This record gives sequence, C-alpha cells and structure tokens, in this order.
Amino acid sequence: MNRLVIALIALLVVVVILADSSLFIVDQTQQALITQFGDPVRVINRPGLYVKTPFVQTVIPFDKRLLTVEFPGRTGDDITLGDQRRLIVDSFVVFRIKDPLRYYQAVGTDDFAIQSRLNSIVTSSLRRVLGANQLLDVLSAKRELIMSTIRDQVNAAMPGFGVSIEDVRIRRADLPQENTQAILSRMQSERQRVAAQARAEGAEASAKIRADAERERTVLLAEARATADRLRGEGEAGAIAIYAKAFSQDPWFFGIYRTLQGYRDAFATGAARLVITPDNAYLRYLQAPPTPPSP
Repeated sequence: MNRLVIALIALLVVVVILADSSLFIVDQTQQALITQFGDPVRVINRPGLYVKTPFVQTVIPFDKRLLTVEFPGRTGDDITLGDQRRLIVDSFVVFRIKDPLRYYQAVGTDDFAIQSRLNSIVTSSLRRVLGANQLLDVLSAKRELIMSTIRDQVNAAMPGFGVSIEDVRIRRADLPQENTQAILSRMQSERQRVAAQARAEGAEASAKIRADAERERTVLLAEARATADRLRGEGEAGAIAIYAKAFSQDPWFFGIYRTLQGYRDAFATGAARLVITPDNAYLRYLQAPPTPPSP
C-alpha cells in the first residue's frame, strides 16, 4: 500500500513537471519564438495558452510594445550642419519588433546588439540629413520633416532585423560650448541693430508727425487770421456804413455826438492835458451850448 501511494505521488510529480515544461502562456504584450535545440521552429503572435515539447523546445518571449533605445553613456553626436555650424545632437529611437524570427536571427536576445546597430545607423542618418540642412531648419517647423526623413532612412537600413522604426527624435540639440558665447554675442549685436533701427524709424516718424502737425497749425492760424481780418474788415465797413447813414440823417446831431464822445475819451480819466488856446473850436461846446441850425 505504501509503495502504491509513493508511486502515485511520484507519478503526480512527474505529471506536474511535464505539464509545467509543456504548457506556457503568451501575454497580451508579448510574442514568442519556439526553438528546438537552438533552431527556430515556430512563431506565436497571439496571446493564449500553448503547448511545447518538454525539455526539447524553448520559449523565447519578445515584447510587442513600443521600445525605446536611448543609447546610454553617449554625450551626443558632434554634427556639422549645412551652414557649417556645429551642433551637439542627442537622439533616441522608438521601434517595434515585427518579426521575432528575423530579430532573433539578426541580434539574438541581447538588447545591447540592437542598441549598437541602431546607434551606428541613426548616427549615420543624422549626419547625412542634418548635414544638408541649416541650423534654422532644425529649430523651425521644418524639424518634423527632417526627423521623418531620418526615420525613413533608418527603416530602409534595417530590412533584415525584423523591426519597424516608429520614430526618431532629437532629445537635445546644443551648440558647442566654444561657439555658444560667440553666437550669443552675435545675437545680441543683431538685437541691438534691430533696436537701433527701430529707434531711428521711430524718431523719423516722430519728426514727420511733428512737422505735419506744425504745418497744419501754421495753415490753421493763417486761415484763422485771414478769417478774422475779413470779419474785422466787414465789421468796420458795416460800422462806417452805419455812421455814414446816421451822419446823413442828422449831420448837426452827429457832429455834436462825436464831439461829446471826444470829450469823454479825453477828459474821463482826469489826467489829460491839452495845450490849446481858449478860443479853439474844439472847446466850443464847453463854452456855450450848441444851437440848432435854422430850418
């Protein structure tokens, strides 16, 4: 009886070991390559529970998600642009494993191998594409087109690796330290030149506005003086006409009125002095009242 129990337990252990060696699960985020004595025999792209030959076949999982290669330990590539300016470029690559069999045959399971290969290809493509563009292109909206061109070139250079290059990005683009100060000085000089030009244009516009305002002021004053002189002349002409009309109606009274007005203007303040003879005609109305002429 004891031997039977031991045999059953041993059989159960063997079954468990065989089941553990035969069954495996492929996750949603994975794909698998089955090898037999090191030779690929099957590729599994769908998730689920699968069976393999125990102790003979090996399951090698590969990630189906987007993978990033950041080239660790690298401080950036020194690249000469099309305008002969140097730029320190630090980039990274986003790729996806499309064919596990080709990927395994090309680089195996060592992540460093794909990093090394991508490093050389991306660096070569960066130098080739950026060397045909200027610094302003890299810093403008054209940068998107430049990165797309680099991505396509890297994809074309890796047909046998079983990967798809989804994106190539410049994480950091800096000027060399020895050029930074010179470029900053040049940018400062350019800004100063633009500021001086703006000030000169502003001063010119200000002088023009002042000249136009002064000219308009002169014209307005001249027109106002002309209008005032014209109105004054018309008023004086009207007054003379009124005086003439009044004189023509009663010359005797008008003469007396004008003489009395003269007295008022001359003696109103009490400080006027006249050096004339007592029998002067100007004082006749002070000596005797006026007598109306005979009809």
